[in-house]
Amino acid sequence: MANAPHGPASYFPTIETKYGRPVDEWLTMLAATDGSHSVLVDWLKSEHGLGHGHATALVQFHLNPGKWARA
Repeated sequence: MANAPHGPASYFPTIETKYGRPVDEWLTMLAATDGSHSVLVDWLKSEHGLGHGHATALVQFHLNPGKWARA
C-alpha cells in the first residue's frame, strides 16, 4: 500500500501499545526538548524507559517528519 507507514512511523502502533501514550504526545514532548538526535534518544531512554529502537524512531520522525508517511 502506497500510504502505509514506513520507516520510523511503522513503529508507532507498537510504541503506543507498549508505553501507553499516543505518538503525538511523545512528539509534543520532543518539540519542547532541545538537543541533537543522540541527546533526544538518550533522554527518551533514561527519562521515559523507551528502548533504543523506539526512541530512535520517534526522534527520526520528530527531526524530519516530512520524510515519512504516517497512517
